[in-house]
Amino acid sequence: MINADPQELAKFGDLAHRWWDVDSEFKPLHQINPLRLDWIAGYCPLAGKTALDVGCGGGILSDSLARRGAQTLGIDLATKALKVAQLHAMEAGTEGVEYREIAVEALAQERPASFDVVTCMEMLEHVPDPASVVKACAELVKPGGWVFLSTLNRNLKSFMLAIVGAEYVLKMLPAGTHEYARFLKPAELAQFCRDAGLELQASRGLSFNPLTQRYSMGSDTDVNYLLACRKPA
Repeated sequence: MINADPQELAKFGDLAHRWWDVDSEFKPLHQINPLRLDWIAGYCPLAGKTALDVGCGGGILSDSLARRGAQTLGIDLATKALKVAQLHAMEAGTEGVEYREIAVEALAQERPASFDVVTCMEMLEHVPDPASVVKACAELVKPGGWVFLSTLNRNLKSFMLAIVGAEYVLKMLPAGTHEYARFLKPAELAQFCRDAGLELQASRGLSFNPLTQRYSMGSDTDVNYLLACRKPA
């Protein structure tokens, strides 16, 4: 059985044509992308590396990884979003990036220990079994390689800011984008990583300032957070 929620795939498929519109529902992804990219590159310089972007959607991060010099594969199960990603790579002339419609678990069986860097950003809160995704990411990365994950914390503050604030008050995201029960506490995600044989190296938080309309990275992991993990060499 494929570890995906048909409703989630349909939701992002319906918005596919808007992925690269920086003023659309995907504006937050465009805003946080440079922060995420610099953070990743700070641990693992990307030039000459092989990278896998799991749950790549329309390819915002995949495209950036390739532009930093990593031979990048973006995978997703949302057909329309992948077509948008492929079209954008052609139109933008991005070299070193390709896209495939395949589940991460299936790719792990096909190409174990193949990538220097594996990223899975803003996806774990949209799948039925996030631990299975983390395990597959761990299987796909080479010994000594890096796995970078990001998701949403589960607490009252994240409910108020990520759902009530972002979806209903500020309307930064379409209502219904997130399901609170699927949010993951950092301790839970860290346990998934340890169970998969990964070693946690660092965590960071992403915060949004509604006054300046800007995101920043810091130590506050209450809402959005990122984990950097390494597979033992």
